[in-house]
Amino acid sequence: MSTIAMAGDTGGDYLAAIRDAHGDPQRLEALYRSALGGGAAPQFAEALRASYEEFPTNLLYAAWYYRLHGEAGPTTQTQEVARDGRVGTTTNWRLAIPLSIGLALVFWTLSDSTLQITRGVPYLAILWAPLAALFLIVFLALASRQHYLQATVAGLGIVALTTYVLAVESRTVPLGPQTYLLLMLLHLPLLAGGAVGFALLGWGSSAADRFGFLTKAFEALGTAGVAVIAGGIFVGLTYGIFDAQSIELPDIFVRLLLAGGAGLIAVLAVAAVYDPTLPPHAQEFRRGFGRIAAVIMRALLPLTLLVLAIFIAIIPFTFGQPFTNRDELIIYNVLLFAVLGLLVGVTPVTQDDVPAHWQGWLRLGILLLAGMVTLVSLYALAAILYRTVTSGVLTMNRFVVIGWNTINAAILVLLLVRQIGAASAGWIMRLHGVFKLGSAVYLAWALLLALALPWLF
Repeated sequence: MSTIAMAGDTGGDYLAAIRDAHGDPQRLEALYRSALGGGAAPQFAEALRASYEEFPTNLLYAAWYYRLHGEAGPTTQTQEVARDGRVGTTTNWRLAIPLSIGLALVFWTLSDSTLQITRGVPYLAILWAPLAALFLIVFLALASRQHYLQATVAGLGIVALTTYVLAVESRTVPLGPQTYLLLMLLHLPLLAGGAVGFALLGWGSSAADRFGFLTKAFEALGTAGVAVIAGGIFVGLTYGIFDAQSIELPDIFVRLLLAGGAGLIAVLAVAAVYDPTLPPHAQEFRRGFGRIAAVIMRALLPLTLLVLAIFIAIIPFTFGQPFTNRDELIIYNVLLFAVLGLLVGVTPVTQDDVPAHWQGWLRLGILLLAGMVTLVSLYALAAILYRTVTSGVLTMNRFVVIGWNTINAAILVLLLVRQIGAASAGWIMRLHGVFKLGSAVYLAWALLLALALPWLF
């Protein structure tokens, strides 16, 4: 009973307790009832799923797995447990719509051409991601009616960081502030997304929750992209209608369409794909845009492998290009981030997401892709180190690129090491573990760059 009490008190990590009860049906039943009483049934279901995937021959785990997951799949059943029998996605449109309108008005106001930070860089360019993150944090906290403390910490953190970036920009070091500001245009969105993740997950999130958040983040971005396309069509039609009447739209109305429309999308896209009343691992992953995107990405995996194989085969004939051509080196680094995103996109959320007879091929494809990209990452890292050593100058840009190359290469090597020799039942969990660690390193490096770059250069 001590193990059961401990698991119930923590409200989360039931994995060790379930492992201890691997041959004791009565103990496992008591543990489940304890989880139900403590409101931690989703955590129990996730830990049981992980145990079954690692030990599929354990009949007790198998019985419990099909008891909790059944034919409808683990995601649906976890939702049922978490909501006391209510199935489906809860979307709080009454909260999402006013917040979306508020964000749209803020974007519209900041899009005024007179509101510039410096040298033609508008405030909206640096503030859009932190502002969107703040509105999303408010939406998720109010819609879920929980996590108020960590939501407050996350909101204050992104406000403080953005204020710091704007304050540092005013320093008069030649070229430094402008270079720093342009780099922050790329890194602040990542840190803003991290703030939203912290508001939802806190410090001690599981690998399943972290990966669920990443998957839903990609789905929300994809949904927002579709909305942008639809909005672009609407704006084009609007321009066409007024142009046919020889009427020139005023700037204030154009800004409302473009900047205001962009602000309108962020909260609505998240509200459409994410249920704040459920933890990330218990979200619906089997329907909607996310499911379509996963299928498309997995279909693209063989094509990506073919392109990379051709690319690597050509490298010996053009070996010196990235060592002397800065533009080609930039392309290599963009490729690295794109492929890492593809790796996350093709990874299943649960083992049930991919038929058993395809899992071996998918795992092989992921390993081949990771291995090929590791070679390209090390190649790009060697090129930037060569350019730095031969020039004798470590610039701010080079420092940032060297850091990202090193991190990407380390994540890919770790992925390969953890997959080689792993049991077929637990390979997905190991991938989730790598992505959990990788996301933490990404955020830590981006935060270090935001805080330390101005003082290092």
